[in-house]
Parts: sequence; C-alpha cells; structure tokens
Amino acid sequence: MAVKSRMKRRITQFIKKDLERKIVLLSGPRQAGKTTLAKSLSDNYAYLNYDFAEDRISISKMLWPKDVEIVILDELHKMPNWKRWLKGVYDVLAPSKNSPSIIVTGSARLDTAKKMGDSLAGRHFNYRLNPLCMKELDENVHNPLLSLMKFSGFPEPFIERDLDFYKKWQISHLDIILRQDLLDLEQVTKINQIETLVELLRHKVGSPCSYTSLAEDLQVAHTTVKRWLTILENLFIIFKVSPYHRNVVRALSKMPKYYFYDIGRVPDQKGARFENLVALNLASEIDFLRDTKGRKLSLNYLRDKDGHEIDFVIVEEGNLHMAVESKWSETSPDSSFRSFFEDGKLKARKYIQIVAEATATKEFDFGLRIEPAEKWLKSFIL
Repeated sequence: MAVKSRMKRRITQFIKKDLERKIVLLSGPRQAGKTTLAKSLSDNYAYLNYDFAEDRISISKMLWPKDVEIVILDELHKMPNWKRWLKGVYDVLAPSKNSPSIIVTGSARLDTAKKMGDSLAGRHFNYRLNPLCMKELDENVHNPLLSLMKFSGFPEPFIERDLDFYKKWQISHLDIILRQDLLDLEQVTKINQIETLVELLRHKVGSPCSYTSLAEDLQVAHTTVKRWLTILENLFIIFKVSPYHRNVVRALSKMPKYYFYDIGRVPDQKGARFENLVALNLASEIDFLRDTKGRKLSLNYLRDKDGHEIDFVIVEEGNLHMAVESKWSETSPDSSFRSFFEDGKLKARKYIQIVAEATATKEFDFGLRIEPAEKWLKSFIL
C-alpha cells in the first residue's frame, strides 16, 4: 500500500472522465507506468498487446469481451494504418452505455507515429505520462529530490532503490527501445551510431547542441543527425528545449538543448543532472496542463550573443510566463536575470532561481525569488 501511495498519477481522474466520451491515446516513455495506470481505471477491463501474436489477431477482428468497461490496446501504433482502423472502431462503437471505453497506450508518440493512417480528429484526446515528478511523490518519500536524481522517476527503479538494479535496468531499457521499438517503427540500420549519439548527448545536457558538430562526430550528414534526434524524441528517450525569440523563424535557426527522460543517464549530478531534473518537472507540468486544461504552453530557454543564459522560460500564447534558472548551491541572483529583464527588454510574470541546497526563500529586485528547489518543485503553479 505504501508503494501505491507514492505513485498517484495526476492524470488518472481526467482520463476517467474523458473515456466516457472519447478514445484516449496515452503515450509516454517505455516503463513509465502507462499500462499500470490504464489497468487502475477499472476492475473490469480487457487488455490486448499488439506485441503478442495472439492479441494481434484478436485486435484485428475486434475479438474482445463486450461486457467489460474498458478495452486497453497496448502498442497499437505498431499496427499498419492503426489510426484508420481505430477510427472505424470508434465509428462503430462510439462511446455509449452499451460499449466499452477504449484507451490506447504506446511507448512512441501517438500523435506523430509514422504509420498514422487516417485522422482521428474529433474522436480522441491525447495524454502524456512522463516518469514520476516531484508533485506526484508522497510526503513520506525520504529525500525526494535526491532520490529522483539517483534512481530517476521511472517507477520500477525508483521503488526498488537499488543502484546496481538501476544500472542493469538502464541497459535493458535502452536496448529494448533501440533494438525493438525503433525497428518496429523506422527503417534504421545504424543502431550502433544512434547508441553513440545517445552517449554524446549524455555529456551535452544543458548546453546548446550543434547539428553540424554532432554530424562530424558521427561522420554522417547533419540531416541524418536531425532525423535521428527526432526518432529519439518520438521514442521518449530525449526531449527538446528550443531557444526563445520573439521572431519564431530566428528561434528555429538557433541550437536547441536536449534532456533525458531517464535523469540518471546524465553524469554530472550537481550540475547537468539537476538541470535535467528541473527540465523534466517543468515539461511534465506543461504536458499536464495541455492535456487536462488545453493550455498552450511551451518550454524554452534564453541565450544572447554575449553568452548570458536563462535555463528555462515558460511561454504561453507567445508571452513569457515564467523565467527559471537552476543552481545547485548558488543563492545569489544569476547576473543573466539583469541582462535580460532589468532594463525592460523582456518581461515575464515570474522570475525564479531554484537552488538545490537553499533552505529559505529570498526576494530581490524586480520580483526575482530564490527558492529551495525541493519545496518549489512540489508546489509551483503555472
């Protein structure tokens, strides 16, 4: 019981409500807890996994019990023309008292999967389930910030709390994604080079990434690197944070930063790994508000030609909502806040510097606040 209390997934109640009227597409990293969440929605469900040959036949012929409340279709995106097929299922079994609700779960982005088929417009809602974040941890979890940094937010290693187990889990986790999920979705033969790309990215977390530099390291075209990075994003290994600029075209031309869903892959614990943890918590909150409230938020970063940088800015409807800088121990305001905001060149609603080792909140000019990271990440509001 104690384990379950630590893993309350905030989107559960919203999915329950939406299943009464739409198909729900639930995507997220492999082993983030999608199947567990789906099965928790009802005691009366049918579970079918497209990876299993027997289930593939049942899925294609719609041979599932008709007296269940929910049908869970796992890894359905690997089925050719799966969206066209699902559209037909919805049109025949539109949500009603006499037909089960349908939730589709997958470890690739269901809104961009290659084998899309026809549009499901008007027939579904998308949800994202990321690894556990600070807001989802029970108050009884000891040292939640350090625990997430050490074992990541993936439920199995987080609950196990055994470093040797986690290291073995990491190897298996990435191997399954690259040698099973990737080959199911993409025609890729350079698996070893993609593994090398993942290794290069581990040491570049928190820094803008040059496609040209990565291409030179891998000895491939920069267009190939861009394609591989997109694949890694779609398989939920990494996520991208793009630079912010009022001119969208200029912003797209600048170098993005990449972060990992598996925080423990980042080697520098008191620097880049902590920044990665902050990035994932902010990205998870943005996903939550988009999926449950329909808010149009994005996670970006600020950097100017003189090298001043703010780790993260949260943008809503084109306007800066919040600027966030992450530090391990530095409780003096970062000079970049003044460079960007003091003279009024840019303006955000909130200015926050979160510090892992800080113990108290401090307030400074133009509304800048220094906040203890653990406390702030458990309660911040966008």
